[in-house]
Amino acid sequence: MNSVRSLAERSGANANTVVRLSQALGFAGYEACRNAFQDALRQGGEFYGKRAEELSGRDSASVLDAIREAGHRNLESAFTPESRVAIDKAARIMLEARQVYVVGVRSCYAIADYLGYTARMAFDNFAPRAGTPGDIRDRIALAGPGDVVLSISFRHYSVETIAAHDLALRQGARTVAITDDPRGPLARGAEVVMLPEMHGPQPLPSMIGAFALAEALVASMVVQSDRALGNITRFEQRLHEAGAYL
Repeated sequence: MNSVRSLAERSGANANTVVRLSQALGFAGYEACRNAFQDALRQGGEFYGKRAEELSGRDSASVLDAIREAGHRNLESAFTPESRVAIDKAARIMLEARQVYVVGVRSCYAIADYLGYTARMAFDNFAPRAGTPGDIRDRIALAGPGDVVLSISFRHYSVETIAAHDLALRQGARTVAITDDPRGPLARGAEVVMLPEMHGPQPLPSMIGAFALAEALVASMVVQSDRALGNITRFEQRLHEAGAYL
């Protein structure tokens, strides 16, 4: 891709405008913005479509068998010796944090939402989930030394999540990543990186391993905390008293 000066000339703007646009998108500058888009371009534009195309003509039984077999493999990948060390380390980091921000959008939104919701049952240092891209940036702008930003994204990597990760690093926050590539944009600068496998024939890569990591992280935090049990009990009681459960 073009240098900042070359892009400015091609677009009829000046270099400062290009840099300011990159910063407005949440990046430290043009170079970080360019790296994110280069990563996206290298992924190819029809990743999901090609996966769906490969399903054409297959019978349902063989597809379901393949999903089941791949699911077992993906689940096992979340609990390798290396992954167990990473889970416990990330749990300790989050227990020590003043505030924990969990970021995930699109297909990763559900994982981030589940992790944040279950963690907030036990720990009061987890920030509420951001609901929009602008809200994500507003929240991460509050992060700093003593805080943790946990980002979740896989190919295709979401620009909003990469920007949040980069902003967290600039702010001096500690960072944890659940992603699919140790050389990917979320792994750069992260203190802990967890890499679930995502095999399977379905159009989008399997999220079984990532969900298992989310569950394992919260469980590891609960095991390492002396206040989690009381907090969870009080949380459950409040919902019962509020009529939230049958």
